[in-house]
Amino acid sequence: MSQRILITGASGCVGQHIAALLLRESNAELLLLLRDPAKLTAVPHDHPRVTVLVGDLRDLTPHAGAIASATRIVHTATAWGDPERAMAVNVVAVKQLLAFTSPEWLEQVVYFSTASVLDRQLQLLPEALTEGTEYIQTKALCLQQLEEHPLADRIVAIFPTLVFGGRVDGSSTFPTSYLTAGLGEACQWLWLAKWLRVDASFHFIHAADIARVCLHLLSTPQQPNPEHHQGRVRRLVLGQPALTVNDTVRRLARWRHSWIPPLGIAITPWLVDVLIRLLRLEVTAWDRFSIQQRHFVHEPISPPERFGLVSHAAHLEAVFEDAGLPRRRPLWQMFRS
Repeated sequence: MSQRILITGASGCVGQHIAALLLRESNAELLLLLRDPAKLTAVPHDHPRVTVLVGDLRDLTPHAGAIASATRIVHTATAWGDPERAMAVNVVAVKQLLAFTSPEWLEQVVYFSTASVLDRQLQLLPEALTEGTEYIQTKALCLQQLEEHPLADRIVAIFPTLVFGGRVDGSSTFPTSYLTAGLGEACQWLWLAKWLRVDASFHFIHAADIARVCLHLLSTPQQPNPEHHQGRVRRLVLGQPALTVNDTVRRLARWRHSWIPPLGIAITPWLVDVLIRLLRLEVTAWDRFSIQQRHFVHEPISPPERFGLVSHAAHLEAVFEDAGLPRRRPLWQMFRS
């Protein structure tokens, strides 16, 4: 039987990158589940290997036959904002999706979560279940349930870190991720950010690199989890080596040819708490946890290079270039003009 790969959330930034790469570099038949076909811009609807399935994850019954025919599934679809919808999409719908599969020929499920639910050693954060937003809590709950699922040995859980993709001006055929869209606003506040110093760090990953890793997984026979200190579900945190917030601001300033002051104001958790009280800001329990946590880093991380591949955007400058982030001319060039 030839590969039939079902992709949920196929019109999203990550979903379209995965679908486009599979269409270009594999012979698989693609079943693209999405709610709005008009948002599918990077993949031709009429391609002979593409079948567009229009529907909502909360009602998968109309597509039960297509789901049962899939040999592999890439589940990227998610929901946030509304607690009831988040539970229905991020937990209940995942159970229903797996219930509609055919275990006799389903080889693999690539399930997308978020790195925010994991600690440094890739274990589930207790705070994700007790203090997380509706999105964080439902993703953590789903991971717990998948570890006990009969199909757990066939599941690879993907935990993206901060995701870049598309272009800041929206001119790409791929959708612009929320993080890439925020680069333009970040430039507007760069004059202030470069005077501040924050003790925090993070990983990032480009949607094209997520797709590259997924292609590798989908092209490889599924085996029992080879990762140490994990359960039956294999956990892969997709990200490049960690960056500090301060280094990120410096790199953005250099990209924009903006002067960087040698000293700055240290923004400590204590100072943040004082500002929250003075300004009477509303913060959630997860916000407070994140302020205290500060370093959202993981070991091991899985960039494409971990699988013998080459990253599309291994450093921030490549992200800025790919996003079409404008560069200012240096001041000395302006004066010469």
